[in-house]
Amino acid sequence: MVAVVVRDAYMRLWWWVLVGSRGGKTRARILKLLMERPMNKNQLAKELGLSYTTVEYHVRVLEDCELVEKPRDVRYGAKYTLSVVARERIEDVKRLIEEAMGGGDG
Repeated sequence: MVAVVVRDAYMRLWWWVLVGSRGGKTRARILKLLMERPMNKNQLAKELGLSYTTVEYHVRVLEDCELVEKPRDVRYGAKYTLSVVARERIEDVKRLIEEAMGGGDG
């Protein structure tokens, strides 16, 4: 029962962060890039054509929601990847990315 509650809690949170809130499309685009390869915030900003501070904000949101992570021992230029939890639930994450990319605003 606890596993089901945790699963549902992640899905509700992730849905809100990617689909139900302003900026979700941008966060979905970041996740999509990180599914291809690890990247630091500067690389993400260049790839997305956004300012570093905008990417920094969205990455922090994704990190707080346990969708992305970086190595703990690296500070400057750390490359982000999907979190362990997100990789374990990759099909759920892909569905949410698809839903976010289909609508909403960036």
